[in-house]
Amino acid sequence: MDLLNTTSAVERERRLLKLIKPFYKIGAQHDRTQTVPIENIQVLRDSGYAALAVEKEFGGLEVPLSEWLRLQELIAREDGPTALSIGWHMGTMYQEAQEKSWPKSHRLHVLKAVVNKGMLLNTAATEKATGSPTRGGVFQTSAKKTTEGWMINGEKTFYTLAEHLDYYLVLATIEEDGTTGLFLIEKGTEGVRVNPTWDMMAMGSTGSHDLVLDRVKVREDALLKVQMRQELPQAWLLHIPACYLGIGYAAIQEAATYARTYAPNSIGKPIATIPTVRQRLGEAMLLYQQSQSILYGVSKQWDEASKDERKTMRLPFMMTKKSVVQHAINMVDLSMKVVGAQSLAHASPLSRYYRNVRAGLHNPPMDDQTIEFAAKTLLNE
Repeated sequence: MDLLNTTSAVERERRLLKLIKPFYKIGAQHDRTQTVPIENIQVLRDSGYAALAVEKEFGGLEVPLSEWLRLQELIAREDGPTALSIGWHMGTMYQEAQEKSWPKSHRLHVLKAVVNKGMLLNTAATEKATGSPTRGGVFQTSAKKTTEGWMINGEKTFYTLAEHLDYYLVLATIEEDGTTGLFLIEKGTEGVRVNPTWDMMAMGSTGSHDLVLDRVKVREDALLKVQMRQELPQAWLLHIPACYLGIGYAAIQEAATYARTYAPNSIGKPIATIPTVRQRLGEAMLLYQQSQSILYGVSKQWDEASKDERKTMRLPFMMTKKSVVQHAINMVDLSMKVVGAQSLAHASPLSRYYRNVRAGLHNPPMDDQTIEFAAKTLLNE
């Protein structure tokens, strides 16, 4: 638990950078086989990274949003799927540290397990019938009250790290009153299985398979909370743009290295001397700098804001995701133009960045929702 024995953000970043050096090669290997880079995930478990956002009273460090987003970006520079995968867990830990909404007994049991054993969890929300949960569909996964507790039936999709989680957080419609409950289910519970459906060109090594719940029986206290309309925006979702920003940066560095070292005999010197190449590299770097300013400016504002001020930050968060992801896509595209057709080769990391960065377009919130919300804000609707 090396990272938990630190006293400053600078020290944590320094130690993390040492830990993640092998992530690049491991991630590349798993990308070719479309398997989860479990070696990387294990490092993040063992080092205490998974517990950084957990509250101090349970042994975590309760790091601020802006700090763990920075760490997420650094991981993504080495391997995007690793960063996105651990990001869902980190976001869940950060959200609970902010809301403190789970029953005290579960907070003690689960959060201590995260700190002491590196246990991982993620929320199962998306379903085929409802689409993205951000669009307000009613969950088809159901929870029925029984004399012994609850019986849960349903199927979830896009469940990242499904085969490697220790706890499942499942959103289900409570049959008795139609409300939405968040249920805690331990790995190995009878009736729970993972259906290996994940086969994607982008983020293929996140292992985001389907979670099948067939007459799953859990105790009454498995209900962590009933979901209510949230006053505050979900700040933890900024781990999404942080991930894609890291991928964009990695692409820029790959292109810059190529430009400095590739010298075709037609010009007799590195292509970094060609004006159009320099133009593309410069444009890409400006996009990175702009994205950094947006992401860390907004997250720092959140860290320092009062609760009332945080209530007004929904649009800045949505804007950040849309802007940073689009900038990251453009960074990768510009980098590929520098390298040329060789960037399309499977052996080139740029081809991996090209595929993975585009997954950001399909992570919440969606661009059309952001634009519509901006219009409503402007029109005072």
